[in-house]
Amino acid sequence: MADAKVIPFDDDRSRGATGKGAGRRRGPAGGGRRPGEPGGAQEVQRLPVQQPEPEPEPGERAGWERRVAGGLAFLRRRLTGEYEVDEFGYDEELTDQVLMSLLRPVAEKYFRVEVKGVENIPSEGGALIVSNHSGTLPLDGLMLQAAVHDHHPAGRHLRLLAADLVFMLPVVNELARKAGHTLACAEDAQRLLERGELVGVMPEGFKGIGKPFSERYKLQRFGRGGFVSTALRAGTPIVPCSIVGAEEIYPMVGNAKTLARVLGFPYFPITPTFPWLGPLGALPLPTKWTIQFGEPIPTDGYPPEAAEDPMLMFNLTDQVREQIQHTLYKLLVQRRSVFF
Repeated sequence: MADAKVIPFDDDRSRGATGKGAGRRRGPAGGGRRPGEPGGAQEVQRLPVQQPEPEPEPGERAGWERRVAGGLAFLRRRLTGEYEVDEFGYDEELTDQVLMSLLRPVAEKYFRVEVKGVENIPSEGGALIVSNHSGTLPLDGLMLQAAVHDHHPAGRHLRLLAADLVFMLPVVNELARKAGHTLACAEDAQRLLERGELVGVMPEGFKGIGKPFSERYKLQRFGRGGFVSTALRAGTPIVPCSIVGAEEIYPMVGNAKTLARVLGFPYFPITPTFPWLGPLGALPLPTKWTIQFGEPIPTDGYPPEAAEDPMLMFNLTDQVREQIQHTLYKLLVQRRSVFF
């Protein structure tokens, strides 16, 4: 029987102390398998680092702080009654900060009002803006008011002359006065003009706003020229204004006259959507609007007694009406579409 050969256990250690294996490192636990191999160590996945929210710029933060402070100050003045209204009930602060903020998105986003010739409105002093009237509901007056305020370089306010019905309706009456509207009478209009205010009038009245869709953009009678007489007495210019787009927001195809008499309204409109769709039918169609202001017609060159001359008033009234009608036709020819 051959002699057994004894292999010392410390042979590797004795060699590793001086051999090449001294600089080697052991592999990972589990037999030195690489990650991904069966039985190998799983690679540790790092969690994504959540980036902190960017802080607002100093200017932006200061802007928000000013808005919040201004809003709180506005509420405090409303609650304590520390605000001013004029003799007609006009509240300029409420109009600027609340009413115009509500009208502005409707004008810019919904009706996409394009304003032309705003430079024809004087930067200061009184002036009478005379416009056509249409649309079944008087939204054209509100859009005209917003257009003057937002597009005129001086940010002027337009004081509209409204019909008696406006001041007989609850809530509407108070809002109209707060927005600067006043009764459509010569005395109030002259007082405003002599104070240097911009005054807006729509001489067609209910005849224009309540006319059927088949007569759209055909100006109705302008009355007896009372607005011309008022401008002559105050010596202020007359600025013709033409509005395209309002006729199609509520296409009036019928008029329930009996129901209108019962309710005390000048007309009760029937449109393709109202009253068939209920409250949804009261939503105006999103037509594209254009508001153009024409060249002013001066009146300061006439003598004081000119306001009593019926022939002069007739001629000036006809001149204003013809200028508005001609501009309406021109804008309609240039319009690509009712909605675009």
